[in-house]
Amino acid sequence: MNLAGYTLAFLRAIWVFSGMVLYLSGYLVSSIWMPHTKDRALRLRRHYLKYWCIPALNIQVELIGSPSTQPALYVCNHRSFADPIVICKYVPAFVIAKAEVRSYPIINWGAELTGVIWVDRQDQISRTQARGTMVETIRQGYNVLVFPEGTVAVDPMPLPFKKGSFVEAAQNQIPVIPMAIEFRSKKDLWVIEKFIPQYMYQFSKWKTEVKMVIGKPVTSIEGDLMHKDIFQWVGTQMAGMQKDWSTAFPS
Repeated sequence: MNLAGYTLAFLRAIWVFSGMVLYLSGYLVSSIWMPHTKDRALRLRRHYLKYWCIPALNIQVELIGSPSTQPALYVCNHRSFADPIVICKYVPAFVIAKAEVRSYPIINWGAELTGVIWVDRQDQISRTQARGTMVETIRQGYNVLVFPEGTVAVDPMPLPFKKGSFVEAAQNQIPVIPMAIEFRSKKDLWVIEKFIPQYMYQFSKWKTEVKMVIGKPVTSIEGDLMHKDIFQWVGTQMAGMQKDWSTAFPS
């Protein structure tokens, strides 16, 4: 990484995290006379992403489709730690996130306040509890976002989707909305294990280009079939987005 790129990434980090502290502090102070609600917290996150975070990181999004007006389970392939940043600008959703994120300072505070369902993917009890919370959250009228690969993928096609959330959705007749996301540059994929080095690597370039597709709601009484169909749909959308850029992952 050159000095100019490192400096750019560093200045962006200061701006992004300063804004997060500012937004969260303002929200907590205003909660003295305006009670905390899930809707209000989701609006706070969306405003922060749209007007502060995404402009600072110069993330440029090409979106096809639109969110449903009804609460649903959104499922998407996972490419980058920036995926929820991009998606939650357009979809107000509680994000099912791995428990390790709790160790990220400031980020964990914002996640807790504005909507997250923690899950330890190595723990069966935690996974079961997370699916139960997912169902209850959607029944209360809110969206939930899950990345069914369970981790980030760097290959052209998605990793196999885990079936749990699809089966739970089918059993409870919850509509599932498939999404596909792809980044133009290989730098945007999570290729470095540690968060901070990956952030510096990814946002050392001037802009980040993203394509995202939101599909139509799918409802089924057969979770396995829905799981298979949506996995194929996501793979097809990813291939199309990569083809639009001529090569899979230009640097």
